[in-house]
Amino acid sequence: MNAKLHYDRRATRTRGMIDGLIGGLVGTIVMDLFGAGLFLMMSGPASLSFAIIGDAAAGGFALLGIRLAGGTPLGALLHYLIGLALGVLFGAAVSRIAALRMDSPKKAVGMGILYVEIMSLPMLAAAALILQMTAAETAQWFGVSFVMHLVYGLVLGLVVRQGLRVAPAAG
Repeated sequence: MNAKLHYDRRATRTRGMIDGLIGGLVGTIVMDLFGAGLFLMMSGPASLSFAIIGDAAAGGFALLGIRLAGGTPLGALLHYLIGLALGVLFGAAVSRIAALRMDSPKKAVGMGILYVEIMSLPMLAAAALILQMTAAETAQWFGVSFVMHLVYGLVLGLVVRQGLRVAPAAG
């Protein structure tokens, strides 16, 4: 492989990861604003998802013998770290795998949503198991999370697509 081709592939992957990081951050912020409004409409606290995530994480660490305070602060920190990490992985994948190239906004949105919905399932299931949610609580947790992740995936897909589209012109 010649040096220029190797550099171009690495630059494209790096660009995709940066776009994914930006998309992950913007997507997480938009999702959280949407979720806060949703929780308030449901007569709950705006930070409800953060509290659940923090409590589930603390419970998971407790199974390993590590004591952590759960709640909103831990949940918010983990939520944003996960949002950034998922964005970086998405950006790296779509920038390097030809079959995942986002040729249209529709494909970008669809791929972003599908990716996030699939990647979030193990974490949602773990939270439901660790917190010993009832069937009704689990259904609500998955339903609300599905809608919130739909927002995240939509934003992630569009931001990454836009970033990758303008990258060649900037370079």
